[in-house]
Amino acid sequence: MDVGVVIASHNRRDSLLHTLAKLTALPERPPIVVVDNGSDDGTAEAVPAAFPSVTVLSLEKNRGVGARNLGAARLRTAAIAFSDDDSWWEPGALALAADRFRRFPRLGLLAAQILVGQGRRLDPSTALMRGLAPPDLPGPPVEGFVACGAVVRRSAFEAAGGFCERFFIGGEEALLSLELRRLGWDLAYDHALLAVHEPHGGARPGRNWRIRRNDLWTSWLRRPFDVAAGDTGRLLREALRSPTSRRALGTALLGLPWALSHRRV
Repeated sequence: MDVGVVIASHNRRDSLLHTLAKLTALPERPPIVVVDNGSDDGTAEAVPAAFPSVTVLSLEKNRGVGARNLGAARLRTAAIAFSDDDSWWEPGALALAADRFRRFPRLGLLAAQILVGQGRRLDPSTALMRGLAPPDLPGPPVEGFVACGAVVRRSAFEAAGGFCERFFIGGEEALLSLELRRLGWDLAYDHALLAVHEPHGGARPGRNWRIRRNDLWTSWLRRPFDVAAGDTGRLLREALRSPTSRRALGTALLGLPWALSHRRV
């Protein structure tokens, strides 16, 4: 099974070029698609000049996580590994992922061990994924993942509809995880699968309120009524004292009709 890499990037040319230097040097020589989310820093010109083997899709505007869906559609590989413009896969990781998908036919997504920063410390989310592997999985089952350290089976990703573009960015993994599980796919953590993340130091305006909004949308879309009601009440109480939570709740309510029409518990 072949594995390709998708990167969505916005105005992080130098960081992206550093990442591509790592990915194009991998022994697996994976096909790579970069989706430029409306950058104005010369990304679309710099990437093909430095890495002619990399496919670049240039978008006129920033479509957030929807860019990953476009990149995945351009690849024709049976599995898709996601990287951010400040993360990459270690040598051998993609070959290992391909082997895992071959051996476990109901495996829909693999979550990698993510090492952060120059010191290669363990990502806190990765630490939560450790456990015992059942006989029918390559590692412990998980309920979620971090996009910059995940490989997904194409057929599972397409059946689940990919990432929800309406979310834009922030917490988008939760809904996809729930949808994959609802469709009967397994998600597992593989400690031997290594990804490195050196976080970009730039500001991320709007990310905090979007994460809160997207978490509530996910609850409305897939959680039982009592859980969704509890999550709504919790954000409402937070909104009484937090401008960030007020914005999250207000924008979430604008999407309530959409969420209810797409609700699948």
